[in-house]
Amino acid sequence: MRALITGGAGFIGSHLTEALLAAGHEAIVLDDLSTGRVENLAAVKGHPRLELTEGSVMDEALVRKLMAGADVVYHLAAAVGVRLILDQPVGTIETNIVGTETVLRMARETRPRVVLASTSEVYGKNDRVPLSEEDDRVLGPTTKSRWSYACSKAIDEFLGLAYHREYQLPVTIVRFFNTIGPRQTGRYGMVVPRFVRQALDGGPITVYGDGHQSRCFTDVEDAVRATIALSLAAQAVGEVFNVGTTHELTIGALAERVRALAGSASPIVLVPYEEAYQPGFEDLRRRVPDIRKAERIAGYRPRVSLDETLKRVIEHLRDTGRG
Repeated sequence: MRALITGGAGFIGSHLTEALLAAGHEAIVLDDLSTGRVENLAAVKGHPRLELTEGSVMDEALVRKLMAGADVVYHLAAAVGVRLILDQPVGTIETNIVGTETVLRMARETRPRVVLASTSEVYGKNDRVPLSEEDDRVLGPTTKSRWSYACSKAIDEFLGLAYHREYQLPVTIVRFFNTIGPRQTGRYGMVVPRFVRQALDGGPITVYGDGHQSRCFTDVEDAVRATIALSLAAQAVGEVFNVGTTHELTIGALAERVRALAGSASPIVLVPYEEAYQPGFEDLRRRVPDIRKAERIAGYRPRVSLDETLKRVIEHLRDTGRG
């Protein structure tokens, strides 16, 4: 199988690229390296079935060229992270929507299988437990840029499903729920690498809000395994799937777990959202996925425990200093 991975030098993309190569497939990576890193692909550098191109997913001619002969396209290139979204709202919207539209339009010509990476953010403030793929989206006002990312990814989903319905393009959408693991950066607000970096440095571990908000953290290996399985499942075409784990814990408890596993004496300090982000910042209390659909269609079941993932992240940051 020949696969094009946009954003393939990023956090999830690099792990997906490694998994595809390990399974005997060809991997063509397109990444503008704005948030991705060549170093993320160090383990497969020089691999005979890897092709890496630096460029934009919004470059129509380049996407058309790289997509030629591809059996599947994994579209992961996107602006991600709360901090980046708040700091660069225009770029977030343009990258997510224009990039996805470019991929879909080029795919209509050559008709590969297309897997669009989406996010649990599309559910917005809906704190129903668990969240199923058909649940409503509950978003804040357009005056709060925090919701622009959720809206841009929802438009990506609408576009993908529209291309499937109108042009019969084989599209599958995966909604990632708080994917974590080695190589994830804390530069743009990702909580686990930020906590780990703070714990290793010995400074305060800063928990935004009251620490009682809860999430379900998914190991990147589980997310990648689900993504590949869904890309190969005929029944997944034209469908949306939650990809995550149902193990829920509060952010305060996460900070305590990171501190313990890192052997750190760092104090845990609460920081109001207004200080961490911007006045009027909105967050949600709980976000738990219903993953039965992915289990039914692709046999997906999370395998990696949270402690094991956290240990891997801690080891990676200790060894590389990057996060």
